[in-house]
Amino acid sequence: MQPFLADMERLTDAIRRLADGVEAAIRDAIRALVERRPDLARRVIDGDAAIDREEVRIEEFCQGILARYEPVAIDLRRVLAALKIDCDLERMGDLAVNIAERATALADEPAAVPIPESLRVMTDAAVRMAREALDAFARADASLARAVLDEDDEVDRLNREIIGELKGLIREDVTRVDAAFHLFSVSRNLERIADHATNIAEDVVYLTEGRIIRHRPDRDG
Repeated sequence: MQPFLADMERLTDAIRRLADGVEAAIRDAIRALVERRPDLARRVIDGDAAIDREEVRIEEFCQGILARYEPVAIDLRRVLAALKIDCDLERMGDLAVNIAERATALADEPAAVPIPESLRVMTDAAVRMAREALDAFARADASLARAVLDEDDEVDRLNREIIGELKGLIREDVTRVDAAFHLFSVSRNLERIADHATNIAEDVVYLTEGRIIRHRPDRDG
């Protein structure tokens, strides 16, 4: 195998490993919330340093590829897309930490509120979007990337549903306002994780088609 192709395979594998770590952090943060487990939340928070280190390592590896091979056209776009995906994954890790911090606060909240079932559904949807976007990157599959873009509407709908449900709980019992606020934040962080998955999908379209579709109303075209 040519050295460039071997390095690109290593880069894709590194992105995958980082994505696996981020997905685990998101799921553990939500589990800590649901099960009221501050010990698991602390594990997520402490694990963020490893995600940060891996993000920097991947960035440095990309810089090395650019310096060694001076890629052009689709090869250059693939390295640039990897750099941006690397950053999006690190931000997802930060959002998992935010959720874990809310889980820690809620574990000690006397006026607990029931965890909306939609929150679990939203978690699955956001994680699925991220996984599919990474699959699209590995396969350079623009059609799969565009399917991820379409899924974002469902996550936004779930976010609105959760906010409406929490507002109803507050109206019934104002002593629950602090706990509800933490869940508002969790829902918002999940919605932002889905936004980062959307960013990755847009980068895959750029990789395969050479088109920047970010912020464009006709991005599906």
